[in-house]
Amino acid sequence: MPIAGLPPRSRLDALADPDAFHWATGIENTVIADPARGGRTLDEYELTGHYEHHKEDLARVVDLRVDCVRYGVPWQLANPAPGRFDFALADDAFGQLLAGGVEPIMDLVHYGTPAWLERGFLDPDYPARVAEYAAATAERFRGRIRWYTPLNEPRITAWYCGRLGWWPPYARGWSGFVAVMLGVCRGIRATARALLAVDPEIVLAHVDATDLYEPAQPAASADAELRQRLVFLALDLLTGRVDSGHPLHAWLRRHGASATELDEFLAAPLALDLVGINLYPMFTWKRVERSGRRLRIRMQYAGPELLERLAHLYFDRYRRPLFVTETASTGRRRRPWLEGSVAAVRRLRAEGIPVVGYTWWPLFSLVAWAYRQGLRPREEYVLRMGLYELDLSPGAGLARRTTPLVETYRALASAGVAPVGRLAPGGEA
Repeated sequence: MPIAGLPPRSRLDALADPDAFHWATGIENTVIADPARGGRTLDEYELTGHYEHHKEDLARVVDLRVDCVRYGVPWQLANPAPGRFDFALADDAFGQLLAGGVEPIMDLVHYGTPAWLERGFLDPDYPARVAEYAAATAERFRGRIRWYTPLNEPRITAWYCGRLGWWPPYARGWSGFVAVMLGVCRGIRATARALLAVDPEIVLAHVDATDLYEPAQPAASADAELRQRLVFLALDLLTGRVDSGHPLHAWLRRHGASATELDEFLAAPLALDLVGINLYPMFTWKRVERSGRRLRIRMQYAGPELLERLAHLYFDRYRRPLFVTETASTGRRRRPWLEGSVAAVRRLRAEGIPVVGYTWWPLFSLVAWAYRQGLRPREEYVLRMGLYELDLSPGAGLARRTTPLVETYRALASAGVAPVGRLAPGGEA
C-alpha cells in the first residue's frame, strides 16, 4: 500500500513495498576549490583518479549487482558558467549505469559551488542558480533519473563553510553557521520545486549527517543538547517546524536569523519523500565534555545499536521512510560493521521502521578532507573505507584492489530483501 499522506507518485509507492529493499554504493565527489584563499584544491574525483577511471569504476558498481548508486557530477563541471551546461560526463556516466540496470541517486550539490558564484551559499543568487542547474539536469535526464539529492549534508556544509570558515564562502562563528544554513535550505527548497516542476515523479532524498551527542557530565548537558538539536535543524527548517515555540528559534534569532527569514520556511514547508541518514561508527557517536569555559567533543567508536538509535530518532520525528545513504568503517573493522549494521536494519524492519535502503560509502578509498588544509602528500590522507582500496604504490596508477568485502556485498545485493527481511506492519509513515 502507498505510504499514507504521500502524493500518488509511482516511485514513492514503491518505497512502501514491504518486500522491496534497495542496496547501493556511492563514490565520494566532494570538490572544494579556491586555493587563493588558502589550502589545496580538494577534488575527490581527481585525487582518486576517478576522472580517468570512471568507466572502470562504474563497471564495478554494475558488477556489485546493487540496484542504485549515489553519484554526482560536480556542479562546477556541469555548470561552468551562468546559464551554460556541460553534461558530457553526466551523459557518459549515467548512460553506463542505466544500461547496467543501476539507478543513479543524483547528488546535485556536494559541498562545492562554482567559482563564478562569488559568495557561494551566501550569494543572493544562489537559490535561483542552483534551481536553474537542477531544472536543466532534470530536463536532460527526464524519465531516466528519478532519484535526486538536492544537497548532501546541509549541517556539515554550514559547519565547514560557515562555522569553521575553512571552505567558501569562509564565514565564521555561529552567525556564519546560521547564515550558511539558511542559504543552503533556501537552495534546497528552490531545487525541490524546480525538479518537481520538470518531473513530478522525482523522489527527493534529503541526506544529512547524523550525530549522537551525549554529555560526559551534567555541566556538558546544555552543550550536548544544543548540538543534538542542530543535527535536525535543516530538516526542521525545510518542513516548517521552526516556529516561535521551537527550541532553536530564539537561538537562531540571536545569531542573525531574522523573523522574516524564519517565517519564509513556515509559509512554504517542504514535504519529505525520503530521509537519508549518513552515519559512521568511528565518527558519529560524540561525547561532550566541559571544564569551565573549555568544551571538548570526543568521537567514540560505536556498535550497530548506533544505527538503531538514530533510525528511531529520525522516524519518530519525521515519520518518513529512511535510507542509510552512507555508512562504512575502516580497515579490519569493515566486515564486522557491515554484518552488524545489516543485522540492525533487519531488526528495525522487524519492528516496522521503514528503512528502505542501505549504502556502503564509498566504493573505493577516499582522501580525507584534511588534505585541503594540510601539507603532507596525498597518500598520507587516504581513508581505507571502501569495498575497493586504492593502490598508491609507485607506478600503480591508483589501481583499485578488490577487498574480500566485495563478494560479501555482491551477495547481499543479489539477495534483495532477504538479508534484511520483509518490512513488518507497525510503523506508520
